[in-house]
Amino acid sequence: MEIYKAIIKKSLFVLIPVLVASVFIESQKLPLGIFLGWLFGLTNFKGMVKNVQGMTDIHMVKSKLFVLGIFRLGILFAAIFALAYFKVVNIIGMLVGFTIVFVFIMIEGLNAAKSE
Repeated sequence: MEIYKAIIKKSLFVLIPVLVASVFIESQKLPLGIFLGWLFGLTNFKGMVKNVQGMTDIHMVKSKLFVLGIFRLGILFAAIFALAYFKVVNIIGMLVGFTIVFVFIMIEGLNAAKSE
């Protein structure tokens, strides 16, 4: 979970200026989309971390992990679809939020691989 905390801390340094800049572009939907994209990205990553940790646990059944993973992705898809369908958020903003998390996942993964 320490990689998860590092991703949160480092991505906040990028997220906050992006959110402030997005307020000047579009006052409501774009900042909300960026924030929710970031939040959904972090939530999805946390679920993946728990699934990977569960694979090392003897008591967790692999089919249970598979079902939980599919359920998590289904909920994520439904939430994104609902927000986009009802035009609550800017979909480009959500993509920006996801991208911020993805970039920091890649950076932290590379740093962890180099340290080993």
